[in-house]
Amino acid sequence: MTETAKLPSMSAADHADNADDDHAIVRRIVAGDRAAFEVLMRRHNRRLYRLARATLRDDAEAEDALQDAYLRAYRSLSQFRGDAALSTWLSRLVLNECYGRLRRHARRENVVPIVSSNTADIDIEAMHPSDSEPPDSAVARAEMRALIERKLDELPASFRTVFILRSVEELSVEETAQCLEIAEATVRSRHFRAKSLLRESLAREIDVAGSELFGFAGARCDRIVANVMSRIGKRDGTDRSD
Repeated sequence: MTETAKLPSMSAADHADNADDDHAIVRRIVAGDRAAFEVLMRRHNRRLYRLARATLRDDAEAEDALQDAYLRAYRSLSQFRGDAALSTWLSRLVLNECYGRLRRHARRENVVPIVSSNTADIDIEAMHPSDSEPPDSAVARAEMRALIERKLDELPASFRTVFILRSVEELSVEETAQCLEIAEATVRSRHFRAKSLLRESLAREIDVAGSELFGFAGARCDRIVANVMSRIGKRDGTDRSD
């Protein structure tokens, strides 16, 4: 399996600068600067959406959960003490919102929730076509991205969230453990297992698709037959296309 494109890794200095910026933004928001909250959202949107999407497995539901979590964050920022990174604090708010939605859905369906709070209270970027990419390549890329996302959705929730944080967002083992409130060893084992399951699942898809490579039936078959028969007719002087 070719893993999703990796974003440039951040140095310790970059993380420190971001932390300083986050704290400055929080102070502005608490002081009444509403525009600063937009800066905060844009800074953390992608990671938090992916986390919500990985948990809920539904685009619209993930958007709603993220918006509700942001509203809760806006009301609660004055309580943020900086004991953990802001990104970690926000991740836990998002996941708590997601878990609440899963529990409510489970009650409505009268089934056991697929995750519980003690599981974790917590880029596919290469699959986006470029402007200069040929249409057929863009379609193939979109199909591959959809396949990977579908296979990710099939992973158990605890593996799925770890994979998103480690392989897509490139958080360190330590950062992922802090976000999910689990042991670092658990992060490593779940990440390894998630990658193994994805490889196995994608390999099965490739095996099934192998017999369909370079498809020939239909229009292509008809076109070749017609062209050859026309050329034979011309050679033999029996072309009656006119």
